Amino acid sequence: GLIFKDWPLVIKTGETTRYIVDVLAAVVAETEEIARHAVKLIKVTYEIYKPVTDPQEAIKPRALQVHPDRENLLETCRVYRGGNADEIITASDFTAKGTYQTQRIEHAFLETEGAVALPDNDGVHLYSNGQGIYVDRGQVASLLNLPEEKVRVTLVSTGGGFGGKEDMTVQGHAALFAFLLQKPVKVVLSRDESIRMHPKRHPVYMDIEIGCTKDGMLTGLKLYAVGDSGAYASVGTKVMERVAGHASGAYHFPCVNLEALTVYTNNIPSGAMRGFGANQVAFALEGCIDELCKQGGFDRWQFRFDNALCEGKMTATGQVLHKGVGVRETLMAIKPYYDNARFKGLACGIKNSGVGNGMADYSDVIIEIKSENHVVLHHGWTEMGQGVHTVATQVLCEETGISPSVVEVIVDSFAGIPTGMTTSSRATALLGNAILDASKQIREDLKNNSLQHLSGKTYKGNYTCNWTTKPGADVKEIITHFAYGYATQLVVLNENGKIETVYAAHDAGKIMNPVMFEGQIEGAVHMGLGYALSEDLPMVDGQLVSTKMRDLKILRAKDIPEIVVLGVEVKDPVGPYGAKGLGEIGLVPTAAAVANALCDFDGKRRYSLPLK
Repeated sequence: GLIFKDWPLVIKTGETTRYIVDVLAAVVAETEEIARHAVKLIKVTYEIYKPVTDPQEAIKPRALQVHPDRENLLETCRVYRGGNADEIITASDFTAKGTYQTQRIEHAFLETEGAVALPDNDGVHLYSNGQGIYVDRGQVASLLNLPEEKVRVTLVSTGGGFGGKEDMTVQGHAALFAFLLQKPVKVVLSRDESIRMHPKRHPVYMDIEIGCTKDGMLTGLKLYAVGDSGAYASVGTKVMERVAGHASGAYHFPCVNLEALTVYTNNIPSGAMRGFGANQVAFALEGCIDELCKQGGFDRWQFRFDNALCEGKMTATGQVLHKGVGVRETLMAIKPYYDNARFKGLACGIKNSGVGNGMADYSDVIIEIKSENHVVLHHGWTEMGQGVHTVATQVLCEETGISPSVVEVIVDSFAGIPTGMTTSSRATALLGNAILDASKQIREDLKNNSLQHLSGKTYKGNYTCNWTTKPGADVKEIITHFAYGYATQLVVLNENGKIETVYAAHDAGKIMNPVMFEGQIEGAVHMGLGYALSEDLPMVDGQLVSTKMRDLKILRAKDIPEIVVLGVEVKDPVGPYGAKGLGEIGLVPTAAAVANALCDFDGKRRYSLPLK
């Protein structure tokens, strides 16, 4: 388990299973064919119990407990600031409310989970495609009862992650079998097994109400949210923290009262997925904002611009923003297209960079000058298609003048620079700053020496952010996260109500690589459109309705409308060259913008995803 140690590697004889892919037994064989045949010969005797599948029912008194030693209500995140939201909203000139529900969806990364492990002296060497080699190392060491230095983990560049490869799936089993048998072992999931096994995006129930004055200024926000975290905790409590922490979206609310509950059920676990709770709550909030605009006769763009976060305004958690706030700039970038469209939906988004919440965000880097033709850059972040290796190379070369052709990037725990999970849109900022730190000395040494003369030298760099504050902490200044990304998206429909164009304006702080920037946003919008319109992973009585890739209803390339990416640069005071995290913000506003566009077309407000 990433936070709570509640997820057994293998279920004991006589133990109660908690979801459909608890591992009961394993076969190790010389070929996959033999292994799969042998698995079918294993006979299992079950006593069938009725599963707990509805999170609303799971938190009622006398509900069956998923875990015998803990309540189904895993955690409640509360934020109360600015007074009594009920009273303030009731006294508002206009109010809007609704009950919104989002669905469970699959990450559908191209590469399924895989691991290779082999005995290594009296330890084990693991090749992993997970999202955090040092976190994998810690969990594997714990499983094998070994000190961490006896477990080596090497990253195999990952064929997509989106948060779905944060939790271990096959790494622990591969390491255990290799350690016991003292032979190399490979474990790779089929697509069917992958869909069944790893955590998904949280289905979230949201009861929300907001108010505004007759002048179109927001007054208060009230939210009660329940997240189905499934059988194991994964990072569910943190996702629901983000639901609360992003509940006010890209806008300033003087008063917020928020409750976000994380609940155990017997469904597939829910964990990290691109957007991490911000997507779900944006869908609810932006629908209510459009309803306020309809009641008050406000222009939807102007209302958002007037209430948008800017310097001196605060997020849901009460963090007052100082610099690098680009919401209004993204709205300005969208404005010409908004003015010229007939049927349209608008939504803004905010997404944190860094875990924050009082936890340290940090990165180390080691740069080895092997020769004038070979420079090795060691870091701990996972390359999963988002281009972190490319950005790392860019920063090093920009700062030192070293040619990118001689730089090799390696992620291996052998370097001994523990890094957390590659999550929270933080790798560029943290790693970039660590490379800036290491590059100072390299640049100094290169003033009087050639790269050849530096052969054999090693340079270290670090960046640590340890100034964020815990939720509810009694502090002088609330700093929930060190930085945020901001966005506005506009969905334009044709006269038949079909999506014609998506305009995506994103504040990246500094666009360090234009091609990767556009690729990230285009890919995110594709994912956001599928989330909005078609994707679902339904379960009935704890069982999946389907485990087939085609039944996920992912939008095909031919179904994707034109996507116009609009880059905005409002420099962040923390990130390298002013850069902000970009990985998740790309689909935070998408579903909300689609829902608002459809409502603009036919007048019907839709309260659940996927949209009908």
